[in-house]
Amino acid sequence: MRHDVATKPIDFTKLPKWHEKVNQSGFKSFGTITRTIINHYQTILNYFDNRSTNTPAESFNAKIKAFGSSC
Repeated sequence: MRHDVATKPIDFTKLPKWHEKVNQSGFKSFGTITRTIINHYQTILNYFDNRSTNTPAESFNAKIKAFGSSC
């Protein structure tokens, strides 16, 4: 087992702790990122199940948009 790679069970505890520290810090500039993390919490943590992202889907969407704008 590699110790330099985060695991999902650890992140279930670390992410909420980070979020609480950010809230307590009073930095308003972190508001957008903390809302994004809260809204996508499970999806972010699901990355650790199989280390996959939605990059292929995003790339395909970008190609469709580029094709549409060139027509």
